[in-house]
Amino acid sequence: MIVVMKPNASESEVESVIERLFAAGCDVHRSTGSARVTLGAVGVTAAMDLSDYEILPGVEHVVRVSTPYELVSRSYKPESTEIDLGSVVIGGDDVVVIAGPGLVESEELIHGAARAVAAAGAHILRGSAFTSRARPYAFRGHGEGSLEWLRAAADEHHLLVASEVMAPAHVELVARHADILIVGARNMQNSVLLTELGTVGKPVLLKRSPAATIEDWLLSAEYVAAAGNERIILCEQGIRTFESSTRYTMDLSAIPVLRQLSHLPVVADPSFGTGVRDKVAPMARAAVAAGADGLLIEVHQNADEALSDAAQSLYPEAFQQLMDQLRIIVPAVGRSI
Repeated sequence: MIVVMKPNASESEVESVIERLFAAGCDVHRSTGSARVTLGAVGVTAAMDLSDYEILPGVEHVVRVSTPYELVSRSYKPESTEIDLGSVVIGGDDVVVIAGPGLVESEELIHGAARAVAAAGAHILRGSAFTSRARPYAFRGHGEGSLEWLRAAADEHHLLVASEVMAPAHVELVARHADILIVGARNMQNSVLLTELGTVGKPVLLKRSPAATIEDWLLSAEYVAAAGNERIILCEQGIRTFESSTRYTMDLSAIPVLRQLSHLPVVADPSFGTGVRDKVAPMARAAVAAGADGLLIEVHQNADEALSDAAQSLYPEAFQQLMDQLRIIVPAVGRSI
């Protein structure tokens, strides 16, 4: 249930409504928009009489949300969420580019990657110390030490850091080094991990599982929001279909659909979504044209020899070319980069 306060509602009126909702057994989440306060009441609200709250001082109107995800819905927050990271705002006017290797392979390589992506104009360095792989014997990262390499490389080149977190036990550790915590597709419905991520203040980038509907995906985001963290970024990276020419089928139609259903920013990962190097740039360009707030691009100096997802990694020269192309496309959709 969503309670929308009047633009001139006083703080005491807002607190009075919150106390009333708490007394009814609801958890209450407060969202402050540009003109008014919105209260999201989460709990057993189906039997509650909306008129009991519509007559309270300062209340403009009350809406019963028909979707199972409430806090990430447009009904709860009509304004689009902007995630301010200081030097970068995700969901604002800029298309934000997150680039780097899938895994941090060595100190030397991550410094080289940071240098290359920064020179091309990326805003955030990606690289993971932990990740899941389809094969149990594949390289899965160096762990905690590589997080220190990642942070140092990013700081040297004035970049932020995005890194994957796989388990609740890793959340605090990764959060000490990264500005954005990435939830991989295999963990999209790991409710224990999602709830733990709701307790940290760092933004969470939630990748879509290849078997997930948009509603499944938004419900996963709701777990994070319900636990107290509404700084969530949705990442489209393809769904499994009958097509076998690429790893997955990039569902770019999800981007405008999410714009209608949710206030959360949306980015796209064409590297993982296609799994094919020469398909990355075309899908990156298309994602920006479809309204994506940002891109995740795998970049590796020795792409053919990368220990993780070599076939989808761009060489720095190809990444520079893509960034040059994006600088032409982005103004056409009213954005900057």
